[in-house]
Amino acid sequence: MFYREAGDFKTSYEEDSQTFPIKFDRYRYYFVLAFAFAVVPFVINDYWVNAIFMPFLIYSIAAIGLNILVGYCGQVSLGTGGFMAVGAYAVYKLMTAFPEVNIIFHVIAAGGITAIVGVLFGLPSLRIKGFYLAVATLAAQFFLVWLFNRVPWFYNHSASGQINAPERTVFGVEVTGPNTEAWATYLFCLVFTLICAILARNLTRGVQGRKWMAIRDMDIAAEIIGVDPLRAKLSAFAVSSFFVGIAGALFFAVYLGAVEVGEAFGINKSFLVLFMVIIGGLGSIFGSFAGAAFLVLLPVLLKNTLVGGLGWPTDLASHLEFMIVGALIIAFLIAEPHGLAQLWRVAKEKLRLWPFPH
Repeated sequence: MFYREAGDFKTSYEEDSQTFPIKFDRYRYYFVLAFAFAVVPFVINDYWVNAIFMPFLIYSIAAIGLNILVGYCGQVSLGTGGFMAVGAYAVYKLMTAFPEVNIIFHVIAAGGITAIVGVLFGLPSLRIKGFYLAVATLAAQFFLVWLFNRVPWFYNHSASGQINAPERTVFGVEVTGPNTEAWATYLFCLVFTLICAILARNLTRGVQGRKWMAIRDMDIAAEIIGVDPLRAKLSAFAVSSFFVGIAGALFFAVYLGAVEVGEAFGINKSFLVLFMVIIGGLGSIFGSFAGAAFLVLLPVLLKNTLVGGLGWPTDLASHLEFMIVGALIIAFLIAEPHGLAQLWRVAKEKLRLWPFPH
């Protein structure tokens, strides 16, 4: 009824090809942004930031990065946790080596360093694919975790092997360290998430995104029509690792403040981000946000309902969470491979045509 295209006509190619061609979608997007920037910072507290908003924003960036590689370019990766560790340790070394430089540049530089590492580990994708590429990226995961554990230079020869984020400010407001405000860390991560989402959206809708999708659909045919598989695959690894590195840097410096690589960036982290992409929807930026929101909210909901409300043991609720996530992954792979993003698209189509049958 309220979701109609009647009278919503376009007069130029630019208007017709914009990200949100329907006015209702565009206004809803502006409303969400305005609410996130102008309302949420004034009503949230430490619990909401640490339990929901910060993990959602950071995991969304990581899911966007992995979705570019897996969903858009078709290159399987199980090394997301290792690449997040690269971003975390890179920003730590930069923060301690160049304390006078603003942390914004440190986070961006950490993403660039992770992109270089991602390209190096993406070289096997030129010769192998599928299961063998998944094993190669899994090897990268274990190698990177081992490297950060065994080389004392990465954690500045700390006796515990743990890295701690120094205090840093943006416009005079602390965003890292023990004295941060909830709204400051939230806004800092929100800005990075918004910029990464816009960059990813424009990349995937442009020439580079079409090259990635051509490689994903059929690499031999893509090469015949002029797509260079070397540049396409390595650029996908670079862009994906850049976003994942930013997520790792924010996860360490702004969210946790102190990490030990084996616990914070182990293989479970790689699978968690991969599950976000699968449940949210492969080849969809919105699906990355949907999958991250789902897997961040699910543990909180189960903990509050089962543990807090019904008095269940914490370990039982945790095991039930694994069972639910596993069942959902199987269900989505069988019934709806494009995940929550496709369900959202179908719902919008039905709203646009209601009450007429589709």
